[in-house]
Amino acid sequence: MKRILLPAILFASFTLSAQDKGVFKASNSKYYNETIMKGVESFEESKEEKPTYKRLFMDHSDKNYPKDIKKYKTVWYQQPISQGNTGTCWCFSTSSFFESEVKRVSGKEADLSEMYTVYWEYVERAKYFVAHRGDMTLGEGSETNAVAKIMNLYGAVPAKAYTGMLEGQAFHNHEQMFEEINNYFASVKAQNAWNESQVVGTVKDILEHYMGPIPSKVTVDGKEMSPREYLKKHLGLQPEEYVNFMSLVQHDYYKKAVYDVPDNWWRSNDYNNVPLDDFMAIIKSAIKNGYSLAIGGDVSEVGFDKDEQVAVVPDFDIPSANINEYARQMRFSNNATTDDHAMHIVGYQEVKGETWFLVKDSGSGSRNGGPESDIFGYYFMHEDYVKLKMMTITLHKDAAKEWLAKMK
Repeated sequence: MKRILLPAILFASFTLSAQDKGVFKASNSKYYNETIMKGVESFEESKEEKPTYKRLFMDHSDKNYPKDIKKYKTVWYQQPISQGNTGTCWCFSTSSFFESEVKRVSGKEADLSEMYTVYWEYVERAKYFVAHRGDMTLGEGSETNAVAKIMNLYGAVPAKAYTGMLEGQAFHNHEQMFEEINNYFASVKAQNAWNESQVVGTVKDILEHYMGPIPSKVTVDGKEMSPREYLKKHLGLQPEEYVNFMSLVQHDYYKKAVYDVPDNWWRSNDYNNVPLDDFMAIIKSAIKNGYSLAIGGDVSEVGFDKDEQVAVVPDFDIPSANINEYARQMRFSNNATTDDHAMHIVGYQEVKGETWFLVKDSGSGSRNGGPESDIFGYYFMHEDYVKLKMMTITLHKDAAKEWLAKMK
């Protein structure tokens, strides 16, 4: 027995020492607190010393991650910008994605207005709220496929034509605006005041008070055009050519289904549901063939670190070999995986047979190192994190022909 037991003990000891470790620390909100919220009166008035809450994160102290952006093969993209104090990552990430698509499709370099899309998204919410008698989730969030939906209806405009900020504003701040819309919707519901034109008109008034009036025409290269003409004729974008994928066991594979999360407030069933291996193959094939992707998923995990700006899955969560469609579904079903954030995959790098993705981000967490950092506004995401925690993708249909052909 001793001849068998001793090697087993030694092996167990060696394996344990090679495992990932955890550390308790406070979540880093430096850029949000010291830059975005600087000078916001309501924030300063409510700011008070609170006990620092520490939670478990992965210990990265002995790790060496591929964080040299120059070593990533990338698509063309605009430099990262901040979404400020708003819940509009869905629009910033997907607008960035469409800017890359404009360059790929027409060769033009576009800087799109995120807030033009956000404005009309609120208008569409108001219509839905009335039509469904208040039976909807109301929040600042939405999904990446909402941008194509709004573009189809209202077109797009350049960022300089509609900033969505009033004079003197340094960052977007929708806190009071959303509170006012939320309170108004509550009063509409309480009074059964289901008059669409009145509700939509009031919401537009609130939006324009905080974001400024929306343009009906834009002038580009000396030519005046409507937002729809700017989108389709000038930029060459056709929103109907963009598709969405997810991978959940709870739905039949190779069929479309609803992505059942609160931010899918209009209950879109426009998601092509595919097996996890196909989901990963689509992402890798797309970025390696010059197509970027807008992605959405969970960024609240112990391996998603705002100090390191990396997203990895530690083996004390789940070993890499065990990440499969059931591990993914279990976390979604028990709400361990939630729909937190949307970003833009702009590049990739192969390191020792594993794929790392360069991810452009509009959130404050990727900015804690300050604007002088050469990784300001990015995350470096390992393929395991995508496989386990990123739930949806939006991309051009040509990047997914092989998998769209399998859809029933």
